[in-house]
Amino acid sequence: MLNFYKLIEILVSLQSLVITSILSVYIPLPFIYKSSNNLELPITWQIPTIILLTLIFHKKVVFIAFSMYIILGLFIFPVFHQGGSIGYLLTPNFGYLLGYYPLIKIIDNLNNRNKLKVSNFLKNGFIAIVTMHLTGIFYNFIQIIFYSQYNLFLYNLGKYSLGKIGYHFLMLFPLLLLIKPVESLKHNK
Repeated sequence: MLNFYKLIEILVSLQSLVITSILSVYIPLPFIYKSSNNLELPITWQIPTIILLTLIFHKKVVFIAFSMYIILGLFIFPVFHQGGSIGYLLTPNFGYLLGYYPLIKIIDNLNNRNKLKVSNFLKNGFIAIVTMHLTGIFYNFIQIIFYSQYNLFLYNLGKYSLGKIGYHFLMLFPLLLLIKPVESLKHNK
């Protein structure tokens, strides 16, 4: 049974997931004279947020919050990055959402160690992101076989995986600044 504090952790995690799935990543371009142009990257803050939540809370809390997020996006509100509803199951994006489950499991392995080190964080982060993408690719492959549209596989592979995985790796580096505060927060619990 969930106690009051676990319920608060789940609600905080769910709220963070919903908010970060809506926020795109922008990089200001100050070198363009008299311009307020921004470069919009094709990702959101969701992966770093899930990694951070998994480092702070136990994986069960993040699993429950993420499952609530998926139910919310499929049946209630379109909270996913590119929409929502039950029809989202038919898009390649849903496979990458399913890939968050192994990502959470791999990142949670860092919680079982005594010290959170930069090298362990980067290694597990890279493995977790690759595993997430492999889950999405597998889901896409199953869809391609089921619908017999083989010509879409390479397009989807490039658009949803190869076009984004580099940015996902880059999103690990801002989290390095939060390793020490997270470690001290966990020791104060």
